[in-house]
Amino acid sequence: MDGLDEVIHQSTRLRMMTALHTLKKDEWIEFVRLKSLVNASDGNLGAHLETLARAGYVEIDKQIVGKKPLTRIRTTPAGRAAYRHHVAQLRALLDM
Repeated sequence: MDGLDEVIHQSTRLRMMTALHTLKKDEWIEFVRLKSLVNASDGNLGAHLETLARAGYVEIDKQIVGKKPLTRIRTTPAGRAAYRHHVAQLRALLDM
């Protein structure tokens, strides 16, 4: 499986990157919305987000709005490129 991105290939992270990739280039998604889309727990989603952030694939913005925390996520240009490459590699495997 040469050419596949091991950071993205893990199933939860692939679902996350797919959801993020559907957004406009600089659009943010709230943590709770992404959690709902990928059907993950807070801890699981947080751990996978950290992995994606360390790889430079997502940007995480944490704020306090009123008295509540607000965490937003968006893909970076590197993350969008890595996702497109990963999907192209998956398609190539399916076409073999």
